[in-house]
Amino acid sequence: MELMRSVSVSKGVFVEGLRGLWWQSWIDYVIQDLASATNNGSHHHEYGSNVLRRPGAIDNTDLIDDTASEVSNMEIELHDTLVEGRDYILLPQQVWEKLHGWYGGGPTLPRKAINTGLSQTDLAIEVYPLRLQLLLAPKGEQAVIRISKKDTVGELHKKACEVFDLIPDEVCIWDYYGRTRHSLMDNLEKTLDDANIQMDQDILVEVSTDANGSLDGGCMGSIQENEYFERESTSLIADASKSGLSNENFASNNYTSRSYSSSLTQSQYLRSSNGDLDNMHGTSSMITRGSPLGLTGLLNLGNTCFMNSAIQCLVHTPEFARYFREDYHREINWQNPLGMVGELALAFGELLRKLWAPGRTPVSPRPFKTKLSRFAPQFSGYNQHDSQELLAFLLDGLHEDLNRVKHRPYIKSKDADGRSDDEVADEYWANHIARNNSIIVDVCQGQYKSTLVCPACGKVSVTFDPFMYLSLPLQFTSTRSMTVMVFTFDGSIPPTPYTVIVPKQGRCRDLIQALSNACSLRTGERLVIAEIRNHRIHHLLDDPVVQLSTINDDDHLAVYRLPKMEKKPNYIQFVHRRDDLDNGSNISSISWKPYGVPLLAQVSRNETVTGMHMHEMVRKMLAPMQKNQESQHMVQSSVSTRTQTYHTDASKLQLQLIDDSNSIIEQSNDTIRVPQSSLAAVIFVNWPKVDLKKLDIHHLENLPEVFKYAPPAKRTRGEPLSLYACLDAFLREEPLVPEDMWYCPRCKEQRQASKKLDLWRLPEVLVIHLKRFSFSRSTKQKLETFVNFPIHDFDLTNYIANKSSERQIYELYAVSNHYGSMASGHYTAYIKLLDEDRWYNFDDSHVSAINEEDVKSGAAYVLFYRRVRDGTASNGIQSYANQNHRSSQR
Repeated sequence: MELMRSVSVSKGVFVEGLRGLWWQSWIDYVIQDLASATNNGSHHHEYGSNVLRRPGAIDNTDLIDDTASEVSNMEIELHDTLVEGRDYILLPQQVWEKLHGWYGGGPTLPRKAINTGLSQTDLAIEVYPLRLQLLLAPKGEQAVIRISKKDTVGELHKKACEVFDLIPDEVCIWDYYGRTRHSLMDNLEKTLDDANIQMDQDILVEVSTDANGSLDGGCMGSIQENEYFERESTSLIADASKSGLSNENFASNNYTSRSYSSSLTQSQYLRSSNGDLDNMHGTSSMITRGSPLGLTGLLNLGNTCFMNSAIQCLVHTPEFARYFREDYHREINWQNPLGMVGELALAFGELLRKLWAPGRTPVSPRPFKTKLSRFAPQFSGYNQHDSQELLAFLLDGLHEDLNRVKHRPYIKSKDADGRSDDEVADEYWANHIARNNSIIVDVCQGQYKSTLVCPACGKVSVTFDPFMYLSLPLQFTSTRSMTVMVFTFDGSIPPTPYTVIVPKQGRCRDLIQALSNACSLRTGERLVIAEIRNHRIHHLLDDPVVQLSTINDDDHLAVYRLPKMEKKPNYIQFVHRRDDLDNGSNISSISWKPYGVPLLAQVSRNETVTGMHMHEMVRKMLAPMQKNQESQHMVQSSVSTRTQTYHTDASKLQLQLIDDSNSIIEQSNDTIRVPQSSLAAVIFVNWPKVDLKKLDIHHLENLPEVFKYAPPAKRTRGEPLSLYACLDAFLREEPLVPEDMWYCPRCKEQRQASKKLDLWRLPEVLVIHLKRFSFSRSTKQKLETFVNFPIHDFDLTNYIANKSSERQIYELYAVSNHYGSMASGHYTAYIKLLDEDRWYNFDDSHVSAINEEDVKSGAAYVLFYRRVRDGTASNGIQSYANQNHRSSQR
């Protein structure tokens, strides 16, 4: 840990990727070790504390995409959907070498630190270097390579020559984005980032065909319109145009082909122009005189639908459209150290102007994406991202670039000291405006009232904080239901399922406590939780601080009641195997198949175990599963005479125990070697069918899921989840989570205070984020809940704590939608053109009219509302736009 703190990462230095779950298990193990050292190494406490074991070998194989196409420079390909902090973490190379030396495993996943900003300290780790397809002309060969976006054109030229075994002096390379030659890449010192080279794009590698080997004129004319590659892509374009981009396609969940079709459509547009891709917005045969402006789509650069959706919603916010079409340059704050030197504002303003220009030809957001990736490396590359996260960054970045405050004053906050909320709120807001004053604040920022109450002394703390958007929950409970099966070590109680309620953000100790109460755990007992997979114990959840969010709803848990022990015991799991072929009593001739739920026993590390003892442990645990005499007689009467030698007494069951060396464990007083295992030693219990019929094995066969999801009855239009209900849940008073304690100035201690939010000041444009996505250390989930949100007359008057304010009525004008799953979903935007009073669906490059009643759907993710004054929402921007359109036609 000291090494982690002492090592610094600099440009060009390599770091290593590490699987997130392994790292978390190591962190937990180290924390436990540090806690033990703090207690002077004492281990005399009861073993009920569940000491963690040392992690096994590092295993990064889950991060590797074995299905990825072969890359010429042999770099290991990672899955495209990995999330840092959840799926993997990045370690300095020195730290990796230490861990790898201690634990072994792998494979190594080196990634390089690159400079991403203006200063030398603006560094990021390039987890996904550029993946480029090299197309060799005139031969038609192809190859895929990985290269850093901070490598130069010269380095790309060198790699291309190495891949195709070419003479460098006879080769030139082209930016071949969309399979159209944009520019000759002849500035060898320019970085690929500065050259605007994008992930997964094509690079044309052209070899001179002159007799003298000269490049003069050779590269420019060696292929007429790049005939080979043009012919190859044309058929794909034709297929894409036939498939269409209609809502019907998406309704059939054809996400992958839709995304690809959008990419292909880019090429179709590219081939129709000899100019730069980014200047294609100027003319179009599709435009007709008098057509409304603002109906221009955005090309999908490759999984950039999330960005397109968010951009269209902002571009069609009337206040922003008016502002960025006027002289917004005057307000750019070139000196703001928190901003992007005006570059983000300029890139967004230029893109907005293109989208509001006459014409319908889709615009490429490529220059904007380049700037975005530069200042927000988390959005670099071409993975799918979250439109709300992009929106949050963009609003904040535009605010800093356009902040009218050039020198932020230091302002010390004051206590309320008995003053009225009105006075304190106005003071907080004035202080905020003194440091933050931009078009973004004017339009999108409101103010919360936040109240904290100490549970110990009753101290009340009130603050008034700004907000940019509201993130509303779709699940209103802070608890979850968990069902597990509990087995007893002494057979005193039959296996019993228990359903308990635990904190959603709780830990294993909360589950153990709830189960202890439910099953009336005795003083000398403890509970051991195990995850069961493939009829074996896959994992012991023996760390009380492990988060319950790591347990999925479809997991299967068995809980074992065992005697408390002062020291860590050896565990033995008895794995059942059965005879599916019913070969009779000749046990040795049977092919055994794992079956049911394993039973768990424990022995002291220095305890001698005999074969008799081991058989007795199994019989004890099976005792409560014995059928009664009447049912047993019915079973015996229905089987062959050879089964009648078996009796109902558990001691007469024909148990056969097999150790890990496939040797039979006899019922004798001979000492048995308990196999050593980091988890639990496996002993097999072989069951002929005749013996299984003597037991009530229902609980051995059917281990319940932690939570069995039952789809709710389909909601009618009269009874969906209301947006008002989501808002009520958001504003409800709740205790802080234990990880977010509040320091009480009166108690002088950290307290789990209760927190209440109230809306105090609402913005002109209210952005509402519906929290459909949830993440934990090992799970991710999307809620498909249908939310009934108002399109007109969204009345928030009663939600404002500031009763002196006017009526708060809002109208919907834009929606960012997300369809499909988290890994393979698709984003669109519904936008209302105010002058037309008509809604449109913006699906990347495709724009089509829709009915207002279709705007409400279970895909709604981010909602955009405008304040209504005097009964009508302002439609100034559309009139402004149409006026400019008419002027352009004169």
